[in-house]
Amino acid sequence: MKAKVYVTLKEGVLDPQGRAVLGALKSMDFTEVTDVRIGKFMEVTIDGASPEEEEKRLKEMCERLLSNPVIENYRIEIEA
Repeated sequence: MKAKVYVTLKEGVLDPQGRAVLGALKSMDFTEVTDVRIGKFMEVTIDGASPEEEEKRLKEMCERLLSNPVIENYRIEIEA
């Protein structure tokens, strides 16, 4: 099974990289952009005993390594 994992900063956490990109876009005359948040995207291929077990293991991976639960949220999309 293949899963897509999206990791983003929690609301209220400063995003200096996003701020830098926003500044660059504005300097390039993309003045309509009001905010930029930078995140991470990962594709994970997993072979588990069952879809439920695979989802459980993916959540474990996100909590322990793929994201920092203190400052980041994650979302998992499982492909059929």
